[in-house]
Amino acid sequence: MALTTMSGSVPAARDYADVLHTLSEGSVHRRFDPYLDIAWDSPEFAIDPQDPRWVLQPDIDPLGATQWYQNLPLERQIEIGRWRIANAIKVGAAFESILIRGMMQYIMKLPNGSPEFRYCLHEMTEECNHIQMFQELVNRIGVDVPGMRPLFRRLSPFIGVAGGYAWPILFIGILGGEEPIDHYQKAVIRNGAKLPPAVVRCMEIHIAEEARHISFANEFLKEHVPGFNPLYRNVCGIAFPLAMRWLAGEIMAPPPEFARTFDIPREVIKEAFWRSPTASKILSGYFGDMRSLAGDLGLMNPVTKRLWKLLHIDGDQSRYRSEPERRAA
Repeated sequence: MALTTMSGSVPAARDYADVLHTLSEGSVHRRFDPYLDIAWDSPEFAIDPQDPRWVLQPDIDPLGATQWYQNLPLERQIEIGRWRIANAIKVGAAFESILIRGMMQYIMKLPNGSPEFRYCLHEMTEECNHIQMFQELVNRIGVDVPGMRPLFRRLSPFIGVAGGYAWPILFIGILGGEEPIDHYQKAVIRNGAKLPPAVVRCMEIHIAEEARHISFANEFLKEHVPGFNPLYRNVCGIAFPLAMRWLAGEIMAPPPEFARTFDIPREVIKEAFWRSPTASKILSGYFGDMRSLAGDLGLMNPVTKRLWKLLHIDGDQSRYRSEPERRAA
């Protein structure tokens, strides 16, 4: 597929190519290696299963906000928090693998000389490093977590490949998976990084490189979506909130093994994911940037706005990238 532009003008094409060149150069000169840039065996990064920093923070984690969790003995809070955080890391690695499958399918159809081809390969290289980093961290935490929920786990190889052919939906889905993780990690850092240092270091690296990945997905959609025919733009407008809500549930909510392992009452799981006012606010907060992007793409109309609201992911649009939620507070 040839490089397209919003207006079909040569300057617009050059601007998009310049953005991709800048992102590619960033991947060359500002990159991380999980086995060079993390001192895994240093005393500071040793994993302590009894570290109180495993306790889930109530203003960031919806389970941590429940009264049931807060009433548990500290030792139990730590045990549950360690499992949940380890599983979220495992889920992140699995999502990166889906992204790689889909992006590889997409780029192999691109023409010679495509700047998208080069940047996507840089991004996939970084995602491979993230998978290594996440799995090493899970191994050192020492909890045998399953990662994604069973059905999504089984479907994941096919989802990635299919996304490579429905590439606008693929990149919407990439943002649907990356945004909740990125939002959560930034909230942790802003809140004082109250997690074990090895976890925090992995988050710092992931945030730094995901900034490029999210920027690319944003620019990609801004470049391509306006050129679609009205019918396909409407499909994208509907797919946008559906993908955000579905992937937030798959990535940020735990699998059934979690409740069984810790004998968590069903009503507590429902409250935490995502029926309580606190949990609903956390869910909606993941997507301020995405509501802004949908607006920029012309995908917010009376029908799609109602869909965002029905899915409980409506709210203010971010005024700038990664705007903290202080304004809402």
